[in-house]
Amino acid sequence: MLGKIRKKLIESEPSKTVQASPIICPICDRAIPQSQKDAHHLIPKSKGGKATEYLHRICHRQIHALFNETELARKLNTAESLKEHPDMQKFIGWVKTKPDSFYQRTSKSDRIKNLDL
Repeated sequence: MLGKIRKKLIESEPSKTVQASPIICPICDRAIPQSQKDAHHLIPKSKGGKATEYLHRICHRQIHALFNETELARKLNTAESLKEHPDMQKFIGWVKTKPDSFYQRTSKSDRIKNLDL
């Protein structure tokens, strides 16, 4: 009988939900909402990279708009090296003023467009 009472007491207690800590973008240091989470290959797959890191979609797209795969593989293959680049610093300063869920389309830089020709 005691087992049934204890079981009812346990069932009537509110369940404790565990909140997962938010993933922080290593580029802009803002929390990444589930809808804006992109996996970025630190070294592009075409250059043999396997390791990935979660970034905001807008940060991920900006990286690929500014740099080609060779640059990413050779010298910009960490979040720290990307954050130190002057073009990314300008972008980071701008995007930090936006809400975490903010997204805007990104177009390739003129320098990258000219490299593709």
